[in-house]
Amino acid sequence: MAWLFLLLAFGSLWVAFTTSSPAVVALGLIVALVLLVLFVLKLAADKIGSRSREEQMMLDPEELRRLREQAEARRLAATASSELPR
Repeated sequence: MAWLFLLLAFGSLWVAFTTSSPAVVALGLIVALVLLVLFVLKLAADKIGSRSREEQMMLDPEELRRLREQAEARRLAATASSELPR
């Protein structure tokens, strides 16, 4: 969709440069500017969206607490087993 904005912007620039009416020139330049801004914003939104994490993959606070408790229990078990006299 972003490339369509760019193509339409070039089309409106072509219309602005080939016409002899000042009103059409002004309208074509304004439309080209708006379409170029939309093109850049769409590219930025696509880039940001591709790097975001999926919500289903995020841990809820309860599961995160459970995982921390398991890690702490493993850590305590490892230190307890290393402190046993031989």
